[in-house]
This record gives sequence, structure tokens and C-alpha cells, in this order.
Amino acid sequence: MTLGRSSYRTAIVGGGIVGLFTAYHLAKAGAGPILIVDRGFLSGGASGRNGGGVRQQWETRATVRLAREAVAVYRRFGREFGYNPWFRQSGYLFVAESSTELARLTTVHDLVRSEGLGSELLKPDAIAAKVPGIASGSLVGGTYLRSDGVLYPFPAIWGVYEAVRALGVEVAFGVDAVGVETKDGRVAGLRTSAGSVVTPTVVNAAGGWSGDFSRRAGLAVPNVATRHEILATESLKPFLDPMVVRVSDGLYFSQTVHGEIVGGLTIPHPSGTASGLPSSSEFLRRMARALVKLLPGLAGLGVLRAWSGFYDDTPDGLPVIGEDPRLPGFVHANGFGGHGFMLAPASSARVARAVLGEPTGLDPALFAPARFSAPGAAAAPERLQLG
Repeated sequence: MTLGRSSYRTAIVGGGIVGLFTAYHLAKAGAGPILIVDRGFLSGGASGRNGGGVRQQWETRATVRLAREAVAVYRRFGREFGYNPWFRQSGYLFVAESSTELARLTTVHDLVRSEGLGSELLKPDAIAAKVPGIASGSLVGGTYLRSDGVLYPFPAIWGVYEAVRALGVEVAFGVDAVGVETKDGRVAGLRTSAGSVVTPTVVNAAGGWSGDFSRRAGLAVPNVATRHEILATESLKPFLDPMVVRVSDGLYFSQTVHGEIVGGLTIPHPSGTASGLPSSSEFLRRMARALVKLLPGLAGLGVLRAWSGFYDDTPDGLPVIGEDPRLPGFVHANGFGGHGFMLAPASSARVARAVLGEPTGLDPALFAPARFSAPGAAAAPERLQLG
């Protein structure tokens, strides 16, 4: 493959939802020419491998605010992009099986309420009313936010992809980012499997591969790729409105508009991208047991397909957004764990501001790349990495 130009104002590594949205904001600001390169295909990474959840229940106030902004974008997505992502605000329901878990959810509930969102604390009987057939005897309570919901990822990806192409952004799939060219201590170009291009700015939006690419650029980063698995069942008559998440083991599931149950459960896998993205029989066994324990009526339900994707995890559970002070011109847009799709519309706007040299409006202690090298950095401010 041959790239269309020899130089670009900005080169973005990663053609998933974060990279595409970042290009959209930059192109709307007239900051072209812009190149996106991606080692795979459209929707081949985590953006096409997630459960479509979009929630505003978080432990960190800044994340709640980004998520609230993202929800507003997804609500108007069809009007802005001409694609319907089937965003259904049917709620997110977190359930607790111990007083410790409920206390943690109550803290989240109080924070979310303080941000003007209508979080509800539910007792087991109220949970049973929202989820017909749930085995509520083991539950002590939960939290519910009606304005959270789920969407279908593929129309969202396609919508932003078509929008950036219409704005003149060059998108090159099947092109790997090999490394970064530097001059006088700052970014001067991007090396790819299709050749090198001149650019003063490289945005690392490579998702699970972002740590690999940062290290190719000579930067030590703490990002770790972790594989997570997910499945979809045969269709059932619609009975489930909210996305359900169990705090004890991270089980999450929702029902699609076609009636399938889609969900996942975290099980240990070796970290890193080298193992690829296979599915495992161990996940199917554990997921089936966990799901049937909570919803006994699903026993005997057939699994249609299973797949996996990478989380891009950071030590504190928060994304990395902004220019790296060790390499001016290298801008991070990564570290979203499994929640890049949830936060992409809002976080990418901040990434674009960083590219343009504008204030991002984000607390550097929480989001800036330099926070990991700062002495006395706070430990794990965002731990609600579920669903």
C-alpha cells in the first residue's frame, strides 16, 4: 500500500473509535492534512469487540463528567453522523453481594448524584423487579442509573469513519506503525510498514497496542494489554432492559434489540499482545456458570459466538491524554482500559486540543502522561473497571 502524501500535520496511530473521533475533531477545526494508520481493519480492534456499554457511574468525578458528555454525543449521534448506533438508555444496574461491595457502590452513588445524575440505591426486591428471574437471594442491594445504556458499536464506528473521510482525512488500514522519527528532541515523522512520512505530531490511539507503540518510540510507559473475553447467545424474547454488572466477579451482560444476551467475565490471561486474541473454553465454562447462577432461567441457552479483545490498562485505572513531555509532538490518547468506547467522544476532544496546543481542561494529576513519573503519585483513583 502507498500512502497518499509524504507529509501530514498530524498522524494518528489507531483507527478505532478514539483515533477516528480525534481525527474528526481536528478535521472540523481545519487542522489537516491528517493521516490515520491502523495495523488491522475497520472495527478489528477493541472498538469492534466490546459489549457496547456506555455508563456514567464511576468512582472519579472527572470520569463521570467525561462520561456524561459522551452520553450527550451518543444521544445526538444519528443527527450528526447519519448513522443510528441504536443507543438505548435503559440503564446500568450494579449489584452487590456483600456489605463491603454495597458500601463501595453507595460511595459511587453519592458522587454520581452530586454531579446531577439520577442514581438510585436499590434493595434486592427492587432489583428483582428490574431483572425478571434474577436470583436475588444472594444480593444485598445495588445502584441503578437510568440514563446509562448500551449501543451497537459498528454503526458508531462506521459513522465517524465516513465523516472523517468526507472531511479529507486519509485512513490507511493494514498499515503498521513501526516507529517515530525525531529531530532536535521532538517528533519529526512516523515510520510505517508503507513507508515514512513527515509530521510534527503523532497521536498514539492504538488501544491495546498503545504500550507497544510508545515503547517503539523509545518511551517507557506503564500501559499493559490484558485480554478479555465476551460472548453472545441465541435470541430470547426481550425481558431485560438494563446492563447488569455484578461487583464480586465483574460479570456483565445485557440483551440486544435482537434478543441475544451479550456479556463477559474477567478471567486471568497472560498480559501483552503476543498471545493474540483467541477464545478459551475456560471462559465459556466460567461465564456459563456465573450467568446461570444469577439468572437460572438461562440454563440450556445456546452460545452463538465468543471472541476476545484487549483492554489497555494503566496502574491508576485512568486514561493517558496529552503530550508526552519526554518527546514533544508525541500525544497520548490511550490507557482507557475496556472503556474507550464509553469515553471516546469526550476524551478525543481533549486529545485534539492537546494536538492544537490548547488547554485540555483535564487535571494533569489524573490524566497527563507525566503523572506516572511524578513522586508520590496517587494509587488507583479509579477502580470501577467493570462492564
